[in-house]
Amino acid sequence: MKEFFANMDGTQQFYWYIAIGASVIFIIQTIMTFVGADADTGVDADFDGNLDGGDSPFQLFSLRNLINFLLGFGWAGVSLYTAIESNVLLAIVAFLVGVLFIAFFFFIMRALLKLSEDNSFKIEDTIGKTADVYLSIPAAKTGKGKVFISVKGSTHELSAITNSVDEIKNGSLVKVVGIEGDILIVTPLTL
Repeated sequence: MKEFFANMDGTQQFYWYIAIGASVIFIIQTIMTFVGADADTGVDADFDGNLDGGDSPFQLFSLRNLINFLLGFGWAGVSLYTAIESNVLLAIVAFLVGVLFIAFFFFIMRALLKLSEDNSFKIEDTIGKTADVYLSIPAAKTGKGKVFISVKGSTHELSAITNSVDEIKNGSLVKVVGIEGDILIVTPLTL
């Protein structure tokens, strides 16, 4: 390994050291993320305060962003060392590539967070929504019927009762006005 670096000048060695060091740390971070040992955010503190950046997954000054920047900076410097003769211009280009790596990470994280949106069904989300009667609902809570209701883009078949004095026929539209256990309380919609 010493022979590899012995034939390089100081600038080229600088970029190689940064690229290799950042790559090793990046690989460790990636492995830790996939096995659940990622601890990039969150701080236990002895005072009343929140230091984890709120709901934001992206913090500009974090270890992960520093590593992403150094990864882009180092490998751009290594790759472009022979193509760009001016060390100042090379440093500027490597800096810009490092910033692009941070921006790329930001957009990837934003896309991943959209995938992790909580779409779990909660019966409370049905209140105020309209539903289609699938199985007639007997009048005055004397029995249960069935309705199809759409919540967060998915359709659910749920049991329903009504306080109405009339039976609600199959194919009618109803509005959910309450919940009793796991049973919807509905009222007929008049058009």
